[in-house]
Order: sequence, then structure tokens, then C-alpha cells
Amino acid sequence: MIFVAEGSSCRHNTLTDEAQEEINFRNQCGIKAMKSLGVNDYCFYNLPCGRLDREPLIEIAKTIEKEILDYEPTTVLTHSLNDVHNDHKVIFRATVQATRPVGKIVKNLLSFEILSSSEWSYTESFKPNVFVNITSTIDVKINAMHCYSTEQPKHPHPRSDQVIKSLATMRGAQSGVEYSEGFEIIRSFM
Repeated sequence: MIFVAEGSSCRHNTLTDEAQEEINFRNQCGIKAMKSLGVNDYCFYNLPCGRLDREPLIEIAKTIEKEILDYEPTTVLTHSLNDVHNDHKVIFRATVQATRPVGKIVKNLLSFEILSSSEWSYTESFKPNVFVNITSTIDVKINAMHCYSTEQPKHPHPRSDQVIKSLATMRGAQSGVEYSEGFEIIRSFM
């Protein structure tokens, strides 16, 4: 798991001590969430949040490509190109570039949806066509979100427990199980 941007400084005009404290806190939340999910291999690159379009795309792609070469995954998950958050679009583009089918081929490239970003793209909706049954792990997912105390506002905000469970219910209904997560195939080699 790699965290490309730090996710906090866009809420400030400059990188103040307060902004740096928020970045550090968010990284600690990420570590706690990863541990709750049993993920032990993660890296924080802390590129500037909300400003990835100012970074050379090739440099972001090289960062992602290095991680792919080191880890050698067969499947890579990335943000949706249609997310409202511009950083997510940049990460999508960099990931597509980093997973070009040359050398060691990443067989599957899938995008995921982010509550409070994917569903707010009213003209280009997220269209899942692959589903993973999370019926036995929905509570683990929600508890991992609780690690991000500053990122989970109350209902009806899209990242509230109720909406997370509602989306999982809807994706479950689409795929014939109680709860599931939806993904969009970008590329898949059979």
C-alpha cells in the first residue's frame, strides 16, 4: 500500500507547523488503519495534497512504478479517473502509466470508489464491473475507517458508518451477496 499524497496540507494556504502536525497525525491514522487490516507493508510519500497536478506526472508514475517493481503485484488498485478530487485523477493517470504492459506485466488494473469523491462526480459515475464479497469483513472495514477520526464526519456525510454500510449493501445487491465492494476493470489480462 502506498500513500502518494499527504492528504492534509490542502486545507492550509502554506505548510505551517499546524499543517505539518496534521500530516503527521494523518500518517499515524493510516498506520493504525493498515495494522487493523493486517497490512504491514506500506509507504508514505507525502507529496503535497491538492497540488499533485503541479508535480511532474512522470515523477509520480516513477514512484508508483518503483513500488510495483519492488513488490511485483499481479493486481494494482487505484483511484477512479472520474473522482471529483483532482489528486485522485492524477494518481489514476500516473498508475496507468506505471502499469503499461511491458516487462513484468501487472495483469489486473482496477479502480475503486472513494466515498465523498466518486459519487460527487454527477456526470461521470463510477461503474463497477467486478465485486468482492466483504460480508464477513464489513465491520473490519468500518473499524479501519474509525482510525481516521478527523475523516469520518457524522451521517449523512458519505464517509459515515451508515453510508459506508449502505454502499456495501447496494454493491452487495448488485452482486448477489449481503455486502460487497465494487471495482472497475481498467485492464485485465486473462
